[in-house]
Amino acid sequence: MKFEAPHIEYDLLLPILIILAVAVLGVMVEAAVPRAQRYLVQVVLAAGGVVAALIAAIRVFGTINPTSDNPKLGRIVAEGALALDGPTLYSWIVILVLALLGVLLFAERQLDGGVTAFAGQASALPGTEAERQASAKGLEHTEVFPLLMFAVSGMLMFPAATDLLTLFVALEVLSLPLYLLCGLARRRRLLSQEAALKYFMLGAFSSGFFVYGIALVYGYAGSMSYDKIAFAIASGSKSDGLLLAGMGMLAVGLLFKVGAAPFHAWTPDVYQGAPTPVTAFMAAATKVAAFGALLRLFYVAFGGARWDWQPIFWAIAILTMVVGSVLALSQTDVKRLLAYSSIAHAGFLLTGFLGARDLAEIKAGDIDPVQAVLFYLTTYALTTMAAFAIVSLVRDGAGEATQISRWAGLGKESPLVAGSFAFLLLGMAGIPLTSGFTGKWAVFAAALSAGAWPIVIVAVLMSAVAAYFYVRIIVVMFFTDPIGEGPRVTVPSLLTSSVIGIGVAGTLVLGIVPGPLLDLIGRTAQFIR
Repeated sequence: MKFEAPHIEYDLLLPILIILAVAVLGVMVEAAVPRAQRYLVQVVLAAGGVVAALIAAIRVFGTINPTSDNPKLGRIVAEGALALDGPTLYSWIVILVLALLGVLLFAERQLDGGVTAFAGQASALPGTEAERQASAKGLEHTEVFPLLMFAVSGMLMFPAATDLLTLFVALEVLSLPLYLLCGLARRRRLLSQEAALKYFMLGAFSSGFFVYGIALVYGYAGSMSYDKIAFAIASGSKSDGLLLAGMGMLAVGLLFKVGAAPFHAWTPDVYQGAPTPVTAFMAAATKVAAFGALLRLFYVAFGGARWDWQPIFWAIAILTMVVGSVLALSQTDVKRLLAYSSIAHAGFLLTGFLGARDLAEIKAGDIDPVQAVLFYLTTYALTTMAAFAIVSLVRDGAGEATQISRWAGLGKESPLVAGSFAFLLLGMAGIPLTSGFTGKWAVFAAALSAGAWPIVIVAVLMSAVAAYFYVRIIVVMFFTDPIGEGPRVTVPSLLTSSVIGIGVAGTLVLGIVPGPLLDLIGRTAQFIR
């Protein structure tokens, strides 16, 4: 029997390979470089690797051009395991930009007295002498940088996967490092470890559903490849029981990652307990990767069964918006409030996901649902990272002051910080002249084009509810007197300042001139099959 070596397009997969190489080198740095030099080496290595991967992704985006034989943008590579098309490559660029911002937040030392926000010795039990010694010595966990890179590599694979096995591998590669990172907070260690354990346990449970769904879909189609699953659905010669059950269980695994109700229970606890840089990166980048995977799976593999899965997603979208918006009203912690805000935004994104996908149904001038969702993800990700970066600046004697009541008088203490946070909150609320308004208009228009007007009505009502709790924080910051000693704002280094500046600028620019980015996404929003 003749062996044929697999053909791998290494030049097109260079962004993933660079990130994986940086992650492996980061592990070697931990073993070979003296502790005193590890921080600088890891930061330079991680930031340089992400920039190199971003340049490579832009180059690939420019080289994957339509041809006469294949009028769509993209190619199937890695022996059919990955698809490099417009949605994939755009998601890569956004994820890598967020990864670079994440590296900057991870590297911030000025907020915690010359050390990062991560525990000095993760193996030390909270409150023990070992932990006190690690804190006194100023030890740092520089392993967070290779962990971040491993998570990014999984995020790059996730929206590109064209078979269920690759999708599962990508899911675990992006999830496992995040489970660890959530438990490494320097302050409030017990809360951080509790968050990591909850995330891990519920994540493992959702992965079990995901694997069972893979088995059922394989039993239905006889293949794990998206194109063969789509062909089996189109032929309609088999029992739909396995397909419906498999789609439902796969949806559970993916909806867990995006934080959609009723699979959202982990989100508030994890967002609150995780180190704020991890929360910022996880809230933004994970949603981009997970929605990219959700779009490809249900539009490419399960597109022929759209009328079977669409009613369930209608219900999930409505439930997610209601749960996120209503429960946020009672929150007293800023990070938990932003967590419920994230849940509500997942519902708004699902509204765009339910837009008309058949090209025959999309009229001239209508916005494509993939275009709408990718644009909304971009606006949401930039705004959210900047918002969590600002949360890390507001301090009291015990560290971050995340209680909303502690933010009273912030407008007087630091008008620039409070004003920036207020502007980002208005962007999340969807106020005109912010990117949030344009993003919501895009997903609502996509849903209306498919006749999903009941969902749009609910979305508009929940947007009004959400505006209330965003404005409530603004009122606390500018129109409420502090009780006792007011909030203290720690001056950040250029690292965190850059993240905030980029997020605020993106929220403003994409709200005023969204056309160029919408047009770019619209030209490349077609999946290759």
